[in-house]
Amino acid sequence: MKCEIGWDNITHNDASVLTVGTFDGVHRGHQAILSYLRNRAEEKSGPSTLISFDPHPRTVVHGAEVPLLTTVSERARILEDLGLDRFVVIPFSHEFAQRSARDYIEAVLVDRIGLQEITVGYDHRFGKDRAGDVALLRELGAEHGFAVDVIPPQEVDHDVVSSSSIRTLLADEGAVEKAWERLGRPYQLQGTVARGEGRGRTLGFPTANLVLHDARKLVPRHGVYATRVHGPDGQVHGGMMNIGRRPTFDEMDVTVEVHLLNFDGDLYGRRLSVQFLQRLRDEQKFDSADALAAQLSEDEQRCTAVVEAMA
Repeated sequence: MKCEIGWDNITHNDASVLTVGTFDGVHRGHQAILSYLRNRAEEKSGPSTLISFDPHPRTVVHGAEVPLLTTVSERARILEDLGLDRFVVIPFSHEFAQRSARDYIEAVLVDRIGLQEITVGYDHRFGKDRAGDVALLRELGAEHGFAVDVIPPQEVDHDVVSSSSIRTLLADEGAVEKAWERLGRPYQLQGTVARGEGRGRTLGFPTANLVLHDARKLVPRHGVYATRVHGPDGQVHGGMMNIGRRPTFDEMDVTVEVHLLNFDGDLYGRRLSVQFLQRLRDEQKFDSADALAAQLSEDEQRCTAVVEAMA
């Protein structure tokens, strides 16, 4: 797959068959659109192309950070696995948001990127104040010689899937299994292992404290999770992840830490990718370190059972 990230890297190809959207989750609804796009691109003998944006447009337009389900690099890997030909990422800025709908289509899609056909949802809006709609897109298509393909909302098990609904499942409920169903893959975090307080080791459960590669990435609700960890050695390990403030020790800073099952080694400075398999419990405050250690032992047994069941 060809990645064109940033204005300086965008090339022009009039044969492109494209769709446009942030596609943050690249969830099963997105995947249905991309599958359709690939089929259209094959019929039209042009590269299947996704035009995405970074940062998230709502972050720029409304000034409120939108937690990401996928970073740009994660999105690229998923799209490549899905067989897309071309991934274009436009830097979204206040200046870009002020482009009129016509100028956006003519200057960006037609002149800068190139297209012979565009696939959009029936309610697709674009340009300043979201003034552009499918009717204008068809009008501009007739003027500039590109086709417009409109598809309905994509459903999974009779539910319309959206990145917003998946964010809510993860952030408010920690419902990683429901998120998995909608994403079509386990939700994941990637980070580099940093030194922590060493409390896990004193309890008999040494943990790798993760510093996320992108601070904008959504972290699920505080609690304990069964996970699968892809380590720097290329091996996959079962894991027990804790997200929270470690209330037993009256700490305030939120940590993201994972204990690798049946692993003994130095991970400091190494990169880990953690996939969420199942939520085990909420974060709790225990009366003593011994009580916490006893609970962690139970959690480890449950994690081991979950990981083995999903192997």
